[in-house]
Amino acid sequence: MARHSILDSLSDTLRKETLEKARAMTFPAGQILFSAGQHCQGLPLVVDGRVKVQMTGASGHSIVLYRMENDDICTLSIGCLMTGRAYRAEAVVEDGAEALMIPRGAFDRLMDQSAGFRLGIMESYGRRLDDLMLLVEEVAFRRMDKRLEEWLLARGALGPVMITHQELAVELGTAREVVSRLLKELERRDMVRLSRGKIEVTGLLESPPPA
Repeated sequence: MARHSILDSLSDTLRKETLEKARAMTFPAGQILFSAGQHCQGLPLVVDGRVKVQMTGASGHSIVLYRMENDDICTLSIGCLMTGRAYRAEAVVEDGAEALMIPRGAFDRLMDQSAGFRLGIMESYGRRLDDLMLLVEEVAFRRMDKRLEEWLLARGALGPVMITHQELAVELGTAREVVSRLLKELERRDMVRLSRGKIEVTGLLESPPPA
């Protein structure tokens, strides 16, 4: 069975009991692991692959909250297990993923009986909360054109970025129409070259020097 570092915080007895109860699962790309409104059945520990967690608002616009990769823990699942509330976002597999599912009962026992496990869970939760606060700051207080330019600069240096306007809108938490309009303006200024599902960075502006 695949392993996860959080299990190293357990005593031999608790680790053995947890691995006996945990379910090893494999998911293909595109599969939805959980959806908004569903109740959490346990704590998924990602041991391989990549999973995207995103939220969709009443307007229909979506935003990526965070991604889980090798050795990550699902922050939303932690919150749902501790509060008993349903998910408010969905998780979608981007690259074929493997995970260990710790059932709710086993999670409750580990939180109660293992200080090391409890500390690891809360540290993971705190780190993700910091990331989400930065995301809120980005979305609420920074201009979308600057966020788009920085996103393209970070990902387009090594070659074309294979992404649709809709997928990019989800990454940035805005509407597809806004992304398309801003990309068209960058194309008009010869800073990007657009084609179906692909963006080539040809001369994107760099961030201006500090005043």
